Amino acid sequence: MNPSAPPPSEAATVLVLACLLLVPLAIAGLALINTGLGRSRSASHAMLAALCAVSVAAAAYFVCGFAIQGFPGGPAHTITAAGKQWNWIAAQPLFLRGLALDASPACLILWLQLLSVALAALIPLGAGLDRWRLGAASASTALLAGLVYPLFAHWVWGGGWLAQIGFVDAAGGAPVQAVGGLTALAIAWILGPRRGKYSSEGGLPAAIPGHNAVLVLFACFLVWTGWLGLNGAGAMLFGGAPVGALVRVGLNTTLSAAMAGLAAAAITRARFGRPDASLCANGWIGGLAASSAGCLFFTPAVAALAGLVAGALVVFTVEWLDIYGEIDDPTGSVSVHAIGGIWGVLALGFFARSGSPVQPLAQIAGVATLLGFVLPLAYSLNWLLDRLSPQRVAPEGERQGLDLHELGAGAYPEFVIHREDFLQR
Repeated sequence: MNPSAPPPSEAATVLVLACLLLVPLAIAGLALINTGLGRSRSASHAMLAALCAVSVAAAAYFVCGFAIQGFPGGPAHTITAAGKQWNWIAAQPLFLRGLALDASPACLILWLQLLSVALAALIPLGAGLDRWRLGAASASTALLAGLVYPLFAHWVWGGGWLAQIGFVDAAGGAPVQAVGGLTALAIAWILGPRRGKYSSEGGLPAAIPGHNAVLVLFACFLVWTGWLGLNGAGAMLFGGAPVGALVRVGLNTTLSAAMAGLAAAAITRARFGRPDASLCANGWIGGLAASSAGCLFFTPAVAALAGLVAGALVVFTVEWLDIYGEIDDPTGSVSVHAIGGIWGVLALGFFARSGSPVQPLAQIAGVATLLGFVLPLAYSLNWLLDRLSPQRVAPEGERQGLDLHELGAGAYPEFVIHREDFLQR
């Protein structure tokens, strides 16, 4: 579907709406993964933070996000460089004014983007588990949903300059996954590691396992279901996919996730003697992230290859970032979403049948923009926010647990929650 094209058929509209209704399952799944991989004494806080992030993201996108992002063919501001007009930001009214809320492609894009920005907002929460204040996380989400995400999404999906040079992303490998993952990296840097994670004497970092692996693994099925909707709706609205192409999109999405999960299981079994449940879950989600950009353009073999590589990348980069980078990312958000999403964007350029000989260069330009502009912007905005009001909870709150410290009640009141004093410096 192209927003400037004639209205889509009724069957296509119904299928897009059906896909959109599945996307909240991915949001619920990511919220459960964040909760399960955190400590039990902060479980309620993690779920409430997810609910607040979705709410704040929706509000910020309603106020100004869609005005910045817009849609292809909509009003926009341009600059002239090298004798060519380059589209850099949309010129939509604030508060969705003047937009007819019907089943037009522009309104379907609005709904998809409202869900997509909510999904992106959950990714940094995983990197800030057990130490990120609820108010600070909400303020950071407002910056992500009101400025960072819609600006980059306009360049990719709103007719912006990346789209003008040929950058392609069917369902959010760059705008959703990579932007969310790079914001998670910025948050992990600013907050610093959890107490007891790294010793002042050096050595390997302490293992702080999640408190509920069953929640995490069950959530993988929810995320998969929601991702089928996310990729399907994106492929039709941004990739111009016909109704029949949804079969390819669903097959590629599933193959990528399955191969990534198998790769993570095989690697962890070979290295540790047995599969690691949390890394297998991370590999599965990393495969979904890698499928997003090229789900419409991959062949099944390429989708399987993309998943295999994504699963391996997730396992190794989680370890590298933890040990060598001293980046405490409890859910592996950076590896899963940033690395997985960027890999999928590059795989589209090098292995998919796009029909354009310059596709690899366009995809590399998109990745360079993510690393050279989006990451510094996300870090700078959150650094300024941290200067105004510290984003990290007080040490006593971290020892006590965010449930009691910020909410006044624990998630599991009938169970003893261990105070991990042995982890304190």
